[in-house]
Amino acid sequence: MTASLEAAAAALRRSRATTILTGAGVSAASGIPTFRGEDGLWRKVRAETLATPEAFENDPKLVWEWYDWRRGMIRDAAPNPAHHVLARWTRDHGATLITQNVDGLHERAGAKDLIRLHGSIWHVRCWRRCAAGADDWVNDTVPLETLPPRCPHCGAMVRPGVVWFGEPLDAAILDRAMTAASSCDLFLTVGTSAVVYPAAGLIPHAKRAGATVIEINPDATGASSTADITLRMKADEALEAIDRSLVNR
Repeated sequence: MTASLEAAAAALRRSRATTILTGAGVSAASGIPTFRGEDGLWRKVRAETLATPEAFENDPKLVWEWYDWRRGMIRDAAPNPAHHVLARWTRDHGATLITQNVDGLHERAGAKDLIRLHGSIWHVRCWRRCAAGADDWVNDTVPLETLPPRCPHCGAMVRPGVVWFGEPLDAAILDRAMTAASSCDLFLTVGTSAVVYPAAGLIPHAKRAGATVIEINPDATGASSTADITLRMKADEALEAIDRSLVNR
């Protein structure tokens, strides 16, 4: 084990309150492409032109075709070791897990009390926000029968229950995340490019509150200068190595 891995494992053993922020890199080993990696979805489809309210207004069928394709890809994937390690840490060590991912793989791995910053690709809500359809509900049909799908309450289109570019995060969810970042003594940022705010802002927020910051990411990010310990590794490989050290001590 390298010195950085040993330092990370030691920090986990000492920690009384651990908060973890995850991004798309955690799901990469499950075959879910990231938006910003060299082989990422971002380079094939300009997500910022599709994941917006304006795009949905202009061409809802195209937007739903993209989401329907993504849902099919995610359905055929399985949680990887990174998801399982993190889920076990939430259950056995009381770690707080915050994710930017919408794929549902943390949930499928059994993560406890997950904070989903950007919603879930498996949730939908009425585009018109009719009284009965304003709150999210689960629709995990793959493929969807019609594109765009329709609200069962009023017949209007439904939209994915995710946070699109230009939309604010749910205030209560963001408050939970900020509280978790400010009240921990150890903060891990795993598989995130640290460029999407306000999620990326949790990292310096935790640092200012006195937490030790560990970054796990193959590439340098905007958060690298904030980190006390940096692991230039894939999420699944780093987390498995750290977890083995915890189990073996």
